[in-house]
Amino acid sequence: MSNVRYVYGLTSALLVGGAAISLATGFPAGAQVAQNDDTVMNRVVPMEGAPASFADLTEQLQPAVVNIATRQRVEVSRNPFAGTPFAELFNRRDRRGGNQPQTREAQSLGSGFIISADGVVVTNNHVVAPNNRATLEEITVTMPDGREYEAELIGADAASDLAVLKISSNDTFPFVQFGDSSAARVGDWVVAIGNPFGLGGTVTSGIVSAVYRNTGQGGAYDRYIQTDASINRGNSGGPLFDMRGNVIGINNAIFSPSGGSVGIGFAIPAEIAAPIVDQLREGNEIERGFLGVGLQPIDDDFADALGLEQDRGEIIGNVQDDSAADRAGLRAGDVIVSVNGQTVTSDQTVSFLVANISPGETIPITVLRNGERIAVNATLGRRPSEAALAEQQRTFDPDSDEPMDPEQSDEMIAEKLGLQVLELNAQIRSQLGVAEDTVGLVIGAVDPNSDAARKGLRRAEIILEANYEPVGTIEALREQIAAAEAEGRDAILLRTQRRGTPPRFVPLRLR
Repeated sequence: MSNVRYVYGLTSALLVGGAAISLATGFPAGAQVAQNDDTVMNRVVPMEGAPASFADLTEQLQPAVVNIATRQRVEVSRNPFAGTPFAELFNRRDRRGGNQPQTREAQSLGSGFIISADGVVVTNNHVVAPNNRATLEEITVTMPDGREYEAELIGADAASDLAVLKISSNDTFPFVQFGDSSAARVGDWVVAIGNPFGLGGTVTSGIVSAVYRNTGQGGAYDRYIQTDASINRGNSGGPLFDMRGNVIGINNAIFSPSGGSVGIGFAIPAEIAAPIVDQLREGNEIERGFLGVGLQPIDDDFADALGLEQDRGEIIGNVQDDSAADRAGLRAGDVIVSVNGQTVTSDQTVSFLVANISPGETIPITVLRNGERIAVNATLGRRPSEAALAEQQRTFDPDSDEPMDPEQSDEMIAEKLGLQVLELNAQIRSQLGVAEDTVGLVIGAVDPNSDAARKGLRRAEIILEANYEPVGTIEALREQIAAAEAEGRDAILLRTQRRGTPPRFVPLRLR
């Protein structure tokens, strides 16, 4: 399976389609009626199902589907020795010379659709989200008739991969509305409209291949409508319509060994997207419940080993300290079989169920522990950001020989101590074989030209204290370095520990 990957649709160029804005809808010019309003659609598509042609449906809906392009400013390393022992020497000389970091321009492109006459647009977050070290400078929305408008990002949510834009214009725009994706059935006709491979205004058709497909990627929103309508790079953020013209999904990703469509595309269901879009339109931050557990699905082998039904439940691998799960008494090895009265399955995961409950709410959770069914009540916390979750799940190979990575290093600590350090989490503590209550920073790499290297510090060694103060965060170590410099000291005293050895004190000279 290593040659199979998920491709998120960001195309390199998009063309402008030629569909006209004004259509014969039967309403006076300027009337704010959705392109897929029932009073219109009843005359476009017969009630009994798919028409002999999709032309009338396309003509009605296409004016509300737009091309989205962004311009981003990306800071790039101008250090030709990045990742080598000479990197810091170049950086110091570069700073003395007063040179500014280099920047370059980057772009992302995709699709979107208008949901209100005043120009509110829905798309994928990854279409408009800046890359690492990038700043979003401009968003351009292009209509099917070629008109271009600047747009403002008014809300984005990385967890659900949704974003909402507002076109900067007082014009009145054609728009469409969300439908009820829960009514979709396997085998229903669907139409996708978007801008794949720079071919603006492209329409493809197919059927619903599966509803509530879990792709195995994890997360709170790994729950999609699967379709064989051709979806490619550039379709991201575009709508998936049913035969009544309802937006039942937002095209998001494809499953492909080659990067092109092989008939397995995924769309975010409207029933998930619509409430989030409403919150983003209001400028509200999306708050989700959080249990604080690491989970694994129950596959056939798990089910046989534990005597469980297949496709029922998820097993807890670890419980975060002082989390909702910890306070509720959940343990590693418990199998969660229901959350808030709803059965846990591969299509309805614990993450999905919990994320759709508000933080602070107390819910019943049923687990199997040593063959017994146990009910607990958990008061949910607030789900951290995707960046914070990624940090919590970060792993660490203590035996790797990776050099210092400028992208991963704190600049001050790397400059002053010649160290790259990482904050401990449950996974790293487990990999290092240290107690769960260990507080400190793990060394990820050592500059071979530093005093730290001369004093024998190495990767996987844990910094417990600096100047006799515990350092559980990168900021805490930065503060101790700053304090030492403020007192005129040329060195800092660290207390460190390696696997299998007692702690030791190490004085490091500041550079």
